[in-house]
Amino acid sequence: MKQQVVLKLDFHDDRTKKKIMKTVSGHSGIDSISMDSKDMKLTVTGDIDPVSLVSKLRKLCNAEILSVGPPKAAEKKKEEAKKEEPKKQEPKKDELTELQKIWIAHQNAQMVSRPQPQYFVRSVEEDPNACVIC
Repeated sequence: MKQQVVLKLDFHDDRTKKKIMKTVSGHSGIDSISMDSKDMKLTVTGDIDPVSLVSKLRKLCNAEILSVGPPKAAEKKKEEAKKEEPKKQEPKKDELTELQKIWIAHQNAQMVSRPQPQYFVRSVEEDPNACVIC
């Protein structure tokens, strides 16, 4: 169930603001976050638990829940507009084959340019001064 939670925060610097945004954005189920620094309000929309969100934010600053309710209709219109956008057309098969050929040529060029490791093996028979434990 999507909710819109409006929180009143008490922070004084940009460092705390960044920590707040990082904490809120790391919370699962969030669709959108907006912060009004002048009024010190944070609006979070999504499938979230406001109590757990506030408990995490209280470790950083003073946080209070102002309101909890359904998301605004304006945001629903934005979501519908995003859904109505036409899907991007996939590249044609000819373009895909050209890209595959370019990729294979690139991989082959990298294989040629890499130096292969050379191993040097000396046997006991070739070096009479070698130490051998029998």
